[in-house]
Amino acid sequence: MNAISNVEFKRPVWQSVAMLTLGFWLSASLILDWVVMPSLYVSGMMTQASFATAGYTIFWNFNRIELLTAGLALTSVLALSKTQSNWRRNVVVLSVILVAVCLIDTYLLTPQMSALGLQLNLFQTIETPENMNLLHGSYWVLEIVKLIVGGTLFKWCWKQV
Repeated sequence: MNAISNVEFKRPVWQSVAMLTLGFWLSASLILDWVVMPSLYVSGMMTQASFATAGYTIFWNFNRIELLTAGLALTSVLALSKTQSNWRRNVVVLSVILVAVCLIDTYLLTPQMSALGLQLNLFQTIETPENMNLLHGSYWVLEIVKLIVGGTLFKWCWKQV
């Protein structure tokens, strides 16, 4: 009864950093996409003139956090690929894809969607521009890619003990 086990569950620090970063990032993306934005839509905020400004502010902040987490995930994967021999190069490619998705969201899609949604004429009724649907579709495709690639990367980190 007094026996003490010395079995420890040891993970490299960079592996823990990658898992925590990916877990935080993917869960925050799901909350933003499936809780915050639908709540704003249902509350009628999309019909308000200030929605483009509010949306840009929300996504500007979130995209910067995404850039930081993507950079941290890439850094941890690069560090792990140099220190462990059982890491494949495909994992590095997945991390680069995540950084690319963040860069496209931050510097291409968000400014374009905000510019299209901005109402400059106060006397004009609020309508959804035709190009907005194409940009929303592109955003959702990138979100799906981000969740699949991030989930695959998380699963790979979890299996590597």
